[in-house]
Amino acid sequence: MCGIVGLFLKDETLAPRLGELLAGMLSTMCERGPDSAGFAVYGSETPGRLKLTLRSERPGDVVDLIARVATALDIALPHAVHDTHVVVSVPQKHIDYFLLEVAKTPAVRVVGSGRRMQIFKEVGRPDHVAQRFGLSRMAGTHAIGHTRMATESAVTTDGAHPFTTGPDQCLVHNGSLSNHNVVRRDLIRQGLSFQTDNDSEVAAGFVTARMHDGYSLEQAMTASLEALDGFYTFVVGTESGFSVLRDPIACKPAVMAETNRWVAFGTEYRALVDLPGVDDARVWEPTPAKVYVWERH
Repeated sequence: MCGIVGLFLKDETLAPRLGELLAGMLSTMCERGPDSAGFAVYGSETPGRLKLTLRSERPGDVVDLIARVATALDIALPHAVHDTHVVVSVPQKHIDYFLLEVAKTPAVRVVGSGRRMQIFKEVGRPDHVAQRFGLSRMAGTHAIGHTRMATESAVTTDGAHPFTTGPDQCLVHNGSLSNHNVVRRDLIRQGLSFQTDNDSEVAAGFVTARMHDGYSLEQAMTASLEALDGFYTFVVGTESGFSVLRDPIACKPAVMAETNRWVAFGTEYRALVDLPGVDDARVWEPTPAKVYVWERH
């Protein structure tokens, strides 16, 4: 089953409401994925710094780690605690040192990184997960979310979506890939590493690898059509926007809507019904094997 939602804002005045709007969309997908949920929010950036989203069952471990690094480097490391996750702003020149310290702390995991991206995911009902992390209070330009019904792997936080394999890039997926192990081996030979056995992480890695090769987001998504076998709907987030792709058969449900203020994606139309101005939106079902991209300029 699984449920996907995505929202890209054209109207900057809606930015303070991004989290509130996405939380409403995510809550409608609870029965499609009651096992776990996650979302990525693209907010403001600080020049010269990266945001690291870190996770620990004991958030105090993350706070202590941040304090040790700040003391060792004699710098300020602004951070915010969101339940089991902590987002910390690190100068780019100190990222390698910071990650080495994380590697020395087994209880702390890196969930994602980027200039603008923050990722949050946990086991539990999607509406409860959104409340735990305070999604409704988050601001930004675009966001994607996922509710998971685990059919092929264990219900764990690591198995929850979104999956990220590069800075400011992440992917949510509804469906199943049949050749992900073959693609995984190819990507490992190219230097990528993976944290889980989930096929969706392989899809995220493929898009990341192609963009590292110089492909645009649209070109990377198009290449997925030839490289990835199975049935799927992908929604990919990047620093500048998001993209939607359904496989050529398109057996998974999907709907999109667009106004002059936003573009939205939902596995079902009910995820879109509370968006401002939806009654005047252009609503359509994404065409199979067609790449859709919206980006900030």
